[in-house]
Amino acid sequence: MMRNPLNELRRTAIVASLRNCQLFAGLPSADLHHVTDITVVKPLEKGEYLFHEGEPSAGFYIVQRGAINVHRVNAQGKEQVIHIFRAGESFAEATLAIDVGYPGDARCLEPSQVLLVQKPGILELLRKQPELGLRMLASMSLHLRDLVGQLDDLALKDVETRLANWLVRRCPNPNSTEPCTIELTMTKRVLAAELGTVSETFSRTLAKLREQKLLSVNKKTLTIHSPARLLALLRANLGE
Repeated sequence: MMRNPLNELRRTAIVASLRNCQLFAGLPSADLHHVTDITVVKPLEKGEYLFHEGEPSAGFYIVQRGAINVHRVNAQGKEQVIHIFRAGESFAEATLAIDVGYPGDARCLEPSQVLLVQKPGILELLRKQPELGLRMLASMSLHLRDLVGQLDDLALKDVETRLANWLVRRCPNPNSTEPCTIELTMTKRVLAAELGTVSETFSRTLAKLREQKLLSVNKKTLTIHSPARLLALLRANLGE
C-alpha cells in the first residue's frame, strides 16, 4: 500500500515534537512512534479554550507552538495563573491518574498548536512500558517545583518585588556589576500574567526600574545594567 506523504510528514513532525519534550527525551524511536499513534494534533486560535476546570480528561498535552495559560478562577472571579506552558512543555499529566477532571482552565494566549496524547491509549502504553511512567513522574515533579516557586513569587508583597525577583533569578551571576541581557520568550502581557498582574501595572513597574537606571528595554531584550544593584533593591523590598 502506498503511503500518504502528507501523513508521513505529519507523523515525522509529531515524533520530533515528542522527542523535544522532556517527558519523552531519550525514548527509543519505536516507542515514540507508539505514542504518535495515540496522539492528536489540535490547532487553536488566540483566546480559544483547550479545556475547563472539572471537564473529564481526554489526556495530557504537549505544546508544539504558542503559549497556553493554565489558570483557575477564584470565588471573586479573579483569574489566577498556575503556569504558562510553551513549546516543548507538557501539562495535565496528573489527570491520567484521577477521575475528577482537569484541575483548571487552559486558554491560548496566542495562535497555538498542541498535541493531545489520548488517555486510554497512554494508559495502555504505560502498562507495557513502566519506564515511561517513571519519566512522567519525574516530569510532574518538575512541574510541582515550578508551581511552588511561582507561589513563593506571588507571595511577595508587590509587583516591583516580583519583577525584580524574576529578573534576578535569570541572571547567571546576581552579584555581578556587569550588564546582563535577558531575551524575553513571551510577550510582556504574558509575563505580566505570570507575575500575577495586568499589562498596565507591569508597564508602569518596568518604567520605574528604567527611571532608576536599573535596566533598559529594547523590544524583547531586557538589559540589567548591574544585577548586584537590582539584587540590592530586591533585598531592600524584602526587608533583608
